[in-house]
Amino acid sequence: MPKNSKVVKRELDDEVIESVKDLLSNEDSADDAFKKSELIVDVQEEKDTDAEEGSEVEDERPAWKNKMQYILAQVGFSVGLGNVWRFPYTCQKNGGGAYLLLYLILLLVIGIPLFFLELSLGQRFRQGSIGVWNYISPKLGGIGFASCVVSFFVALYYNVIIGWSLFYFSQSFQQPLPWDQCPLVKNASYTFVEPECEKSSATTYYWYREALNISSSISENGGLNWKMTVCLLAAWVMVCLAMFKGIQSSGKIMYFSSLFPYMVLICFLIRAFLLDGSIDGIHHMFTPKLEIMLEPKIWREAATQVFFALSLGFGGVIAFSSFNKRDNNCHFDAVLVCFVNFFTSILATLVVFAVLGFKANVINEKCITENSKMIVTFLKMGNISQDIIPHHINFSAVTAEDYHLVYDIIQKVKEEEFPALHLNSCQIEDELNKAVQGTGLAFIAFTEAMTHFPASPFWSVMFFLMLVNLGLGSMFGNTEGIITPIVDTFKVRKEIFTVIYCLVAFCIGLIFVQRSGNYFVTMFDDYSASLPLLIVVILENIAVSFVYGIDKFMEDLRDMLGFAPNRYYYYMWKYMSPLMLLSLLISSVVNMGLSPPGYNAWIEDKASEEFLSYPTWGMAVCFSLVVLAILPIPVVFIIRRCNLIDDSSGNLASVTYKRGRVLKEPVNLEGDDASLIHGKISSEMSSPNFGKNIYRKQSGSPSLDTAPNGRYGIGYLMADMPDMPDMPESDL
Repeated sequence: MPKNSKVVKRELDDEVIESVKDLLSNEDSADDAFKKSELIVDVQEEKDTDAEEGSEVEDERPAWKNKMQYILAQVGFSVGLGNVWRFPYTCQKNGGGAYLLLYLILLLVIGIPLFFLELSLGQRFRQGSIGVWNYISPKLGGIGFASCVVSFFVALYYNVIIGWSLFYFSQSFQQPLPWDQCPLVKNASYTFVEPECEKSSATTYYWYREALNISSSISENGGLNWKMTVCLLAAWVMVCLAMFKGIQSSGKIMYFSSLFPYMVLICFLIRAFLLDGSIDGIHHMFTPKLEIMLEPKIWREAATQVFFALSLGFGGVIAFSSFNKRDNNCHFDAVLVCFVNFFTSILATLVVFAVLGFKANVINEKCITENSKMIVTFLKMGNISQDIIPHHINFSAVTAEDYHLVYDIIQKVKEEEFPALHLNSCQIEDELNKAVQGTGLAFIAFTEAMTHFPASPFWSVMFFLMLVNLGLGSMFGNTEGIITPIVDTFKVRKEIFTVIYCLVAFCIGLIFVQRSGNYFVTMFDDYSASLPLLIVVILENIAVSFVYGIDKFMEDLRDMLGFAPNRYYYYMWKYMSPLMLLSLLISSVVNMGLSPPGYNAWIEDKASEEFLSYPTWGMAVCFSLVVLAILPIPVVFIIRRCNLIDDSSGNLASVTYKRGRVLKEPVNLEGDDASLIHGKISSEMSSPNFGKNIYRKQSGSPSLDTAPNGRYGIGYLMADMPDMPDMPESDL
């Protein structure tokens, strides 16, 4: 559009507004029915739009610089710490190779369809989670607020884990590593090993005592751990700087934060394959245990892993996709990101069990050496006869096969006396079966394995830098899932809100860097996200399929993508996904009810973990976390269902025409508190073309039927407009 025509257009805009004012002034003041009605203009979509004007509308919202940046952002958000320390544990515990097949089935049934659903919603409506659900049904607008609350809860403790990783990263520039050996304690007469460390291990002691300086229960806060407080502050500063300008700043960082973990994982995999025992770990990992696939618990855990691995329900997926162009192929993006996530989990599993296989081999060799010395002692004392030992056995350099042969012989000969000998079988499988997950895997088991690596400080730096990047990638998506909908809805400045959000989150997060902070991390991880997120995603699925209308949504997808998605998604969204999600919710509630609420406390005197129940106030906090996370859903529904807050006040004069869209600015109107005009038009349309039908909604009418214009409101009275040809903008 030429510049001079834009000037004329602004003048015409003013004339349109004045005409609307004149229309309002001619309204019959005695017409109460009209005053209590809503006037909805049906706007028909124009296919032939002005290219330049349409581009202006697109430019109003920030956009990704290129497709690669967007894909890396989604991959960085979905691929997080859980892929490294949660997936390998569940895979090993639930059947190894058989679990991978089960996981892949559930990824196709609920993972990809639901991820595609969230991508499509963000791209279709170009809004954050709050705006999307307000558009679909204002009464379900609480879904978006619930997503923000859950994301906030998760961000509070997730950034603490990044702080832990930063601490270990900063301590890795030492040779030997500080958790390589137990510390020595000196007194006046002699030097001895720290008892707490001697009873456990060097890495376990360093984690609980040096890093966390943990208390014995959640009730003993013990004050702030200043080392972790500084690390938490550093983590929030990094998040704030990266998110300060939105995707313009975070998008550039994605190139490093998303790709660097893959470089580290591949390097670890190559290095681990060159170590003794790595093949044993991988063989143990992928040995299928088909018999446990029939257990319902395995299906529940696999579905839960699929659900959380893709970060569904947080709002970050919707927020990231809202910065896409409307014609982007989000179906391809959904399939690509889901399979990248799946193969990343497999890659991480290979690395973890290759390293753990090496660690198990080292521990097994020590076990064989120690028990061989015990056998030699028994032979000298006459407890075991030399005649039963094969002649080729050399106990000074005994192999694993020879030791197991001697062990079996002694067990058969000394059948009754054998338990008193306290010999260990030293099976590598026994060590690999000690499955660990979460912080136990990253900060204890993996760190112990790396102490046996040549050039261990280098590998430690790489590993914890990888954890920091994995965590930051997820934090960027999590934070965007909060900031974008708030900025879209309340029109606040993104830079100011980002700084305030990070500052408030850091202050609240101080509860996690007390000496008892690790127990609060466990509490939030168990109760603040799992059930609320399931409820959020179930309502998302139901809202699209049954409130907005699955047929209408499929038409929207056809219009966006340029082709109709496979009918597979239609049946998944309408039937299979809701049923499976409801089943998962019920089983999760039952499992939570059967499992006593509690946490594993580190007991200093015993140098071991002990399960403790939460105190009464702790139970109240657990219950409050679940309630607060889902509370916005019923609150918003009740407020808008009962009109407790009148947000519909406005007048015809408050409607402006700008850049091809009808925008309503609520303004109180004397004597007419309820009348307003709505324009149903997508943000992508360049110029409105008013149709021939006007629908008037009587006040007090039900509001869950679908009017011809796609908005929800039964009782619309169609007023036939005189037939008139479509008029160009200049004539208007």
